[in-house]
Amino acid sequence: MKKVTVALSVLVVLFAVVFTAGCITDDSEPTELLVATTTSLFDTGLLDAMQDYYLEEYNVNLLFTPQGTGKAIASAKKGDADVLLVHSPSQEKAFIEEGYGVNHRGIAYNYFVLVGPAADPAGVKGMKPEEGFTKIRELGTAGTDGVLFVSRGDASGTHTAEQKIWKSAGFDYATEVQGTGNWYKETGAGMGDSLTTAGELGGYIFSDEATFLKYKNNNPDSPLEVVIAEGDSLLNRYTVMTISPAKFPETNVEDATDFTNWLISEEGQEFIGDFGTETYGKPLFTPLQTIADSTKAPFNIDSTTPVAVPTA
Repeated sequence: MKKVTVALSVLVVLFAVVFTAGCITDDSEPTELLVATTTSLFDTGLLDAMQDYYLEEYNVNLLFTPQGTGKAIASAKKGDADVLLVHSPSQEKAFIEEGYGVNHRGIAYNYFVLVGPAADPAGVKGMKPEEGFTKIRELGTAGTDGVLFVSRGDASGTHTAEQKIWKSAGFDYATEVQGTGNWYKETGAGMGDSLTTAGELGGYIFSDEATFLKYKNNNPDSPLEVVIAEGDSLLNRYTVMTISPAKFPETNVEDATDFTNWLISEEGQEFIGDFGTETYGKPLFTPLQTIADSTKAPFNIDSTTPVAVPTA
């Protein structure tokens, strides 16, 4: 009888240990991953949905700091992020070449659009982007009533893409566009706020399609509508990278690596592709793995190869 009692006591202790261990695992505090990102991703609501899902499934709290790409990169260069999630190929390339970014992968794409008043006072609807920009500038500098171009003016990925179109159209942005009159207004704000300004002023604005759809859904009476949606210069590619531990040893490389691999996994790509379909009847972002070979032009980014934990 004594032996049975002892045996039962041991089983009770073992059960308590196992049960307690399980509780510790289930109730453990989530780790935190600092993600510097762009407002054109954040304003759509995608990142809020992703934050909730990822915390529930992986016990990692994604702390997003939405800014223009230029400001997000500046923040990452100060060590204020573990991950960079942006959409400006030229700025990303420089960031990596300077040794700040590693494990660069493509996750999604959509397109930029030029939106403007339904009345289209500049008459640019259906033009190629460069042609439309040229005509808006021509009429704007001539003081044509109702012709106004609203720019983010914040060194964001969207602003950088806008400047590339001005250059492609044959204009020096700093001397022939910026500061050349009241026709060109810079907000210095994010995409959502800049769209609000353009709507209030009845101006044209260069936007990513996803944020515009979200804006229009929330502001159905806005006078803005898409006037230009086709052209090679309108591709908008989104990528992720980890901040190099060689620059900042405290970078949370473990969670950053897991997050990157989740974004390019079947699960992560499906999450991105499903977002927005119920509300808008189409995804706001197209998973990059829908492209047969994203390493080729015009995407020029690996979107399938898993990354390893980087070391200093």
